[in-house]
Amino acid sequence: MRSITAVILLLGSQLVLAAGAVHEYQLDNGLKLIVKEDHRAPVVVSQVWYKVGASYEHDGITGISHVLEHMMFKGTDKHPAGEFSRIISENGGSENAFTGQDYTAYFQRLEKSRLPVSFELEADRMRNLHLQEEEFQKEIKVVMEERRLRTEDKPTALTYEQFQASAFISSSSRIPTIGWMNDLENLQLADLQSWYERWYAPNNAVLVVVGDVEPEAVLKLAQQHFGPLQPEKIVPPKPRIEPEQRGKRSITVRAPAEVPYLIMGYRAPVLKTAAEDWEPYALEVLASILDGGDSSRLTKELVRGSQIATSAGAGYDLYERQQGLFLFDGTPAGDHTVDELQQALLKQVQRLQDKPVEPDELQRVKSKVVADAIYELDSTFYQAMKIGQLEAAGLDWRLADEYVNRVNAVTAEQVQAVARKYLVEDYLTVAVLEPLPMQTGQAAAALPGGAHVH
Repeated sequence: MRSITAVILLLGSQLVLAAGAVHEYQLDNGLKLIVKEDHRAPVVVSQVWYKVGASYEHDGITGISHVLEHMMFKGTDKHPAGEFSRIISENGGSENAFTGQDYTAYFQRLEKSRLPVSFELEADRMRNLHLQEEEFQKEIKVVMEERRLRTEDKPTALTYEQFQASAFISSSSRIPTIGWMNDLENLQLADLQSWYERWYAPNNAVLVVVGDVEPEAVLKLAQQHFGPLQPEKIVPPKPRIEPEQRGKRSITVRAPAEVPYLIMGYRAPVLKTAAEDWEPYALEVLASILDGGDSSRLTKELVRGSQIATSAGAGYDLYERQQGLFLFDGTPAGDHTVDELQQALLKQVQRLQDKPVEPDELQRVKSKVVADAIYELDSTFYQAMKIGQLEAAGLDWRLADEYVNRVNAVTAEQVQAVARKYLVEDYLTVAVLEPLPMQTGQAAAALPGGAHVH
């Protein structure tokens, strides 16, 4: 016990030492700039986060945020299609973009003296994107093919998509980031133009820079390139509050697959929606108890122990913009059935509800959380991404600095309390993949991915 506590204290002190100074600025046009110093190497990561993603969309235009992400590489009058990537590459950098439920983000990794190149290009396409019908027709076909490959031909991803659409009725959390195929087929260039003009503006963006930089110099550079851009009148989307769930929901998805697959999700609060601010951190610890490495309960007891599953996991994200889910998933092993796996997972839930976690197990989980937080600081990209993710979801980036202390403050009684309050049948949705025969040459099942990347 004392050795684990010592590890927590040691790693906690290292976390303080590793964390670089963070500087926050606001330009006159509303652009938020956050600069974090990390002088370990002469490199810089620059990310532009727009507060728009799948959760901002509505029926008829689903997938539009992701399609626009693709079109952002198609050029402006100053930098025609293909020039953006070519210029970044010529300057020794790398670049890409990704779309999620709550944001669309664009990033570059460069040698620190090349930061002005990134700023010039991003500022240009923030307000001057040249959307053309010919390029749109090409790219929409690319996105539809991406949907076929990543979702429709991947049985677990297809099951996850159907599961999300069943777990939520009103909330836009049910909308897949890639979009529904029918909406993609009927999307028009004018839809993208309106979406771009509505959301891609400096006062709806966060510019995050992490690396070997001087904050005041970055501010001056941002004022030079982004400062002249005109803001937009941003009207937030109407709230789509999910009605109370009044009982378990179950669906079956039949698709060609090699093995069955199970997803279970309990309606759960996030930091923005929780009645008590400690609850999301208790749910985070609960998820780590179940699925926090080889010594976690699901791996130790269901995969290696009873061998009822070839895989079993749990997950939770406390930083989402809207109410989320506490998730379980898994694949039964050998002759075991999905129903047996489901009952085994429910027994794990019942155990958490009946008996508080032992102190030594709780401490092991906490030490791993702190260690993971330290290791994540090795990546300038991850440091920037955590800041951007929080800000894009309408949260304060400083919450990332509070994370370790808040997790360490969670008690066994609080873990038991959230298990009893939220992991109950009335809040449960279950999806089962029932395999159909595989066609010759068809790809095997793959786990569903997260954000879609350009």
